Amino acid sequence: MQDSGVSILFKGINFQRLMGGLWVTMRIALITIGLSLVLGLVFGLIMLSRRRVLRAVCRGWLEAVRFMPQLVLLYLVYFGFARIFGWDLDGETSAVIVFTFWGTAEMGDLVRGAVASIPAHQRESAEALGLVPMQVYRCVLIPQTIRRLLPQAINLSTRIIKTTALVKMINVTEVLKVGQQIIGQFYRQLDAPFWVYLSIFILYFIICWPISALAGRLEKYWA
Repeated sequence: MQDSGVSILFKGINFQRLMGGLWVTMRIALITIGLSLVLGLVFGLIMLSRRRVLRAVCRGWLEAVRFMPQLVLLYLVYFGFARIFGWDLDGETSAVIVFTFWGTAEMGDLVRGAVASIPAHQRESAEALGLVPMQVYRCVLIPQTIRRLLPQAINLSTRIIKTTALVKMINVTEVLKVGQQIIGQFYRQLDAPFWVYLSIFILYFIICWPISALAGRLEKYWA
């Protein structure tokens, strides 16, 4: 008797394999999110520099990242740069580099927008009190920036988590890749793809929905 699609998920170690693939996904996402938050804060402050050259370079980086699909960037790093420069990069490392490159630019723009939204008279008042630029940022601008920035940063984190699904294209065995392997083992089972992909959808939903809900609550609370 042919197994149902649901039973395939729990046959042998298939479910454990899915969870192992999910851990790979989350490992890439968490490292990327951590690096993007730190580097993005620095990048956002550089975007606010009074030097036109620095602002132009930052704007060029941001536009390049936004216009080029992340999948193309993954191919460039994993198949292109690694071979041209002789880098020994595995798929996970390449993914972290690409997603951090993208996440830093997006996070930097969020930081720039959050700082720019603070009324100018607050900066002017702080400078009138004799605070140096670093003190103005540390004592006046950054605390308010965090309050404006946090919900948007949380939403960016969910985008990074979902975008990690692309890493299966560079031979990283994450949750979607594992799902395809399971489907390939049970190709005669016509409803196997439905149940496997539905399970992956539920796993992503369980992870991303609470994060999005937290962002929504913060926005309403601080409104």
